[in-house]
Amino acid sequence: MRSDRAEPAHDHNHEQNRFAVIPTAEKLNADPAYAGGGVTIAFLDSGFYPHPDFASRVVAFHDISGEEQSLYDIAEPQAHHWHGTQTVAACAGDGSLSDGVYRGLAYKANLVLVKVSRNGSIGNKEIEDGLVWVIENRSKFGIRILNMSLGGDRDEPTAESTINQLVEQLIMDGVVVTVAAGNSSDVRSIPPASAPSAITVGGYSDENKFSPEDFDLYHSSHGLTADGTVKPELIAPGMYVAAPILPGTSTYEIAEVLSELSKAPDYLFGSLLNEIYALAKLGDELLNLDRETARRRIGEELIQRKIVATHYQHVDGTSFAAPIAASVVAQMYEANQLLSPPTVKNILVSTATRLGGHAAIRQGFGVLNARSAVDLAKKEIHLNDEVINHAPRIFGNEIVFRFHDDTAERVALVGDLNGWDRQTTLFERSTDGAWEAKIACQPSGKYRYKLLIDDSRWTEDPSHGFKEDDGLGGFNSLLQIERR
Repeated sequence: MRSDRAEPAHDHNHEQNRFAVIPTAEKLNADPAYAGGGVTIAFLDSGFYPHPDFASRVVAFHDISGEEQSLYDIAEPQAHHWHGTQTVAACAGDGSLSDGVYRGLAYKANLVLVKVSRNGSIGNKEIEDGLVWVIENRSKFGIRILNMSLGGDRDEPTAESTINQLVEQLIMDGVVVTVAAGNSSDVRSIPPASAPSAITVGGYSDENKFSPEDFDLYHSSHGLTADGTVKPELIAPGMYVAAPILPGTSTYEIAEVLSELSKAPDYLFGSLLNEIYALAKLGDELLNLDRETARRRIGEELIQRKIVATHYQHVDGTSFAAPIAASVVAQMYEANQLLSPPTVKNILVSTATRLGGHAAIRQGFGVLNARSAVDLAKKEIHLNDEVINHAPRIFGNEIVFRFHDDTAERVALVGDLNGWDRQTTLFERSTDGAWEAKIACQPSGKYRYKLLIDDSRWTEDPSHGFKEDDGLGGFNSLLQIERR
C-alpha cells in the first residue's frame, strides 16, 4: 500500500513566514526520542489525499462507500479530502513540505485511513460501517490507536447507540480511541465522543505563546453525556495548529505566490510582483501601490488566509486536538508496548494539569502533558489490564475501589461513604501494583467521594466517569448504589 509518490520539483523554499505558529512538538515540550515508530494509528474521517507528509506510511486505505478504490488513484483533490488530510498530518505528518518544522509527534507511525463519507456526508451508518471495518481488520494491520474527529447525527445513550457500543468493543479489544469533543460550548458531546471508555478531547488556545498564563479554553462541547458521564477527559491544542494546504488546489497555488512575494528582497520585489501578481488573485490595483503598501497588503492576505509557511496554514477545532492526543498515545506505545487502553487513559488524565481560572467541567482533567505521559509510560511495569483500572464495583457485600498511581505513598477515600473523614478508609497497595480499598455496601442512594493522594492532592476517581462540580473548581465522583 505504501507509495513513493513525490512532490513535483519546484524552485521555492519551505520556510515559515513571520506569522508562523509554534510547532506542536514545541507547544507540548514533547520528548524528541519518540515518534510513534512501529505503532499503527487508524483514522476515520471524511476523506484523505496522499499528501507527501504521510503518504509513504499508509499501510491500508478503505472507503466504506466504494467511491474511491485506492488512495493513490486520487489525482485531483476534492473538498472532502481536506479534513482527513489535515487531521492525519496534525498527528503523524513528517513535515516534508516544511523542512520538518510542522511535523506531528507520531511522524514515524504507520497509518490506516478509513473514509467514512458518502457523497460528501457522514451519518451514523457511515461511522458504524467504518468502526466495523476497523474491528475486523484490527489484528491484520496491528492497529493500536483509532482517532475520530467526527460526530454522529443524533445524541443517544450508549445502550441505544451502535456507534458507542462498537467503540467500547474496540477498546476492549485493545485499541485506544481518541475522539474530538465537538466545537460548540452550548451542547454536550454526542456519539462517538460520548462513549464512556473513549478519550474525548476538547481544545484550548495557547494564543501562539508558551506561557500557560496566556492560555484560554476553546469553545469545545462539554458536560454530562446522555449516559451521565462527564466529557471531555482532556484538552489539547485546538487553535494555532499548523496543517498542510491541499496540493493541487487554488489555495495551494495562492499560498506559494504570497509566500514568495513576502520573502522577496526589495530589489526583486517589483519585478517579481509584475511577473506573478495575477496568480495571487489580489487584483490589478496591487500593481499601482507603492512597495511598502503592496507588502502590507500581501501580509494582510497571509494573515486572512492563515498561511504560516509556503504549504501550511493554521487551523482550529477539536478535530485537531484529538489527533494531537493520539500522537502522544503513539509515543507512549513506542515507549512501552505493554500498555492497555485503560492504563493509557489513566496515565493521560493523571499527568494532565487544569488551567487555572476555568471551570473543570469544560476541561476535564486539564491540559495534555506529552512529556510526563511518555515518562510515566516508560516506567509502567505492570500488565495493567482492565482489572487494575476499573470503576467502583460491588462484590457480595463489599464495594471495591481501585486506583493506579505508582508514585503515590498514601491514598485515602474521602466522601459521603465515611463522613468525609480522611483517616477512615485507606487504600492498600495490592500485588498487581494497584491501590485497593473496600467498604461495606451501603443503602441505595447517590454518594459523593474524592481520592486524597499523599495527604496533599485531591482528585476525582479517574476510572469513574460519573461526577459533579464540587463548587471549588474540581469534581466529586458520584457512586450510585441500587440495592434490591
